[in-house]
Amino acid sequence: MPRRPQAPRGKGLFGDAAPEAKSAPAAYRANIDGGSRGNPGPAAYGVVISNGRGEIVAKLKKYIGRMTNNVAEYYGLIAALDYAQTHGIRALRVESDSELLVKQMRGQYKVKSDDLRPLFERAKKMSQGFDSFRIDHVYREQNREADALANLALDEAEGGASPPASAAKPESRTRLEPRKLHARFQSGVLYPLEDVDLPNGTVVEISIHIIPKA
Repeated sequence: MPRRPQAPRGKGLFGDAAPEAKSAPAAYRANIDGGSRGNPGPAAYGVVISNGRGEIVAKLKKYIGRMTNNVAEYYGLIAALDYAQTHGIRALRVESDSELLVKQMRGQYKVKSDDLRPLFERAKKMSQGFDSFRIDHVYREQNREADALANLALDEAEGGASPPASAAKPESRTRLEPRKLHARFQSGVLYPLEDVDLPNGTVVEISIHIIPKA
């Protein structure tokens, strides 16, 4: 009677089973909110970043001048995307209580506003640089921390010594002397690495000098 061929070593009952696939890392979550007191009026955004375990790793807030609510929402989204990219986050889920922003980013609404179009294009391009990206609409109650940060930034700005953006027209401002700023090029967009206090819509001249990495 012919002998049965011996099974190769390691080919037992489960020898031919495919190795168990490693689970993808849990996505970070960014809750974003933007607000304007007056619409347009003094505006700011707030962002809360949580890791895959639900632990808060960053809170961002910034007063951005005289803007509309929708512009402030996009500033918050871009701030969240920029934080994620600069910190090596590859999977991101964004939650916003702005139905307009969410549906525009999903392609369900067209972007008709001239003020929003460049912000939408920048955010869309940045979002495509992640391995995994999604954006969801949540109710305001689920977005309280980001909303609180945006309001805190507004309170701090209104309580400071700086006059509101409407107090001086661009034409009446003293001509600014040239100054040197560092910026970072990311996903087709040049981001200043420090705050630049200029009227909305100001046109500036940029000279590019690449700084070698240390």
